[in-house]
Amino acid sequence: MKHGEADDRIGLRSHVRHTGALIRRNLLWIRNNPESMFDALLMPVVFTLLFVYVFGGSIGQSLGGGQDAYVQYVIPGMLAMMSMTIAQAVGTGFNEDFQKGIMDRFRSLPIGRASVLIAKISVELLRMLIATTVLMIVAVLVGFDIESWTGLLAAVGLSALFGFGVMWIFLTLGVTMKSAQAVQAMGFLVMMPLQFGSSIFAPTASMPGWLEAFTKYNPMSGLADAARGLMVGGPIAHGLWVTLAWSIGLTVVMAPIAIRKFTNKS
Repeated sequence: MKHGEADDRIGLRSHVRHTGALIRRNLLWIRNNPESMFDALLMPVVFTLLFVYVFGGSIGQSLGGGQDAYVQYVIPGMLAMMSMTIAQAVGTGFNEDFQKGIMDRFRSLPIGRASVLIAKISVELLRMLIATTVLMIVAVLVGFDIESWTGLLAAVGLSALFGFGVMWIFLTLGVTMKSAQAVQAMGFLVMMPLQFGSSIFAPTASMPGWLEAFTKYNPMSGLADAARGLMVGGPIAHGLWVTLAWSIGLTVVMAPIAIRKFTNKS
């Protein structure tokens, strides 16, 4: 069977069944390899404690309220950071599956090519939700006040939507790069300027003009600002439309590319 013919011959119901079976396979792999969850479980704890207790005092003073004010500011930003950081893992894991020959086995079977990728993304979204739950537990312990539970759920949903879009980038990298280390290095180069050149960790008003202009349309700033508005109050509209535009744009552009690269990979 030629590349692409499997997807042409398989109906929607079969795609859903295949995706479900592959999700189960990925979850069983996590159960047998619990260390794969260390990043989702430990990263929210480490980053929250680091930023709150190392930078909280000084940055909190600039916000007019000390460490308590910084907790209210940074936690929604951390929610945005989790979406990008966890998304990177889908690319490294996908590449490792190729190196082990697992993906060659999948591609030899009469299953939808998109099902393999969607199953991978679905499990990573579950890991993202677990990381978010851990983050919020730690946040409450360090003094974060949840102003609106509805806003919190909306912020988590927006974060998951953005993570979904970003994962297609890392899936494409996972297919095209030669090693998981290369995927991780490329992801680092992408994430660092987006995360630190944003409003995640500190207000942007004191940044140089060119950098402040960059943060205005940086999707990480948009997500952090929208989550902040939803969770603790404040402007939402600009951050919301920036995040939605990036999320939809990345999915529309990168999903077909990732599926095609996966289907045609030799």
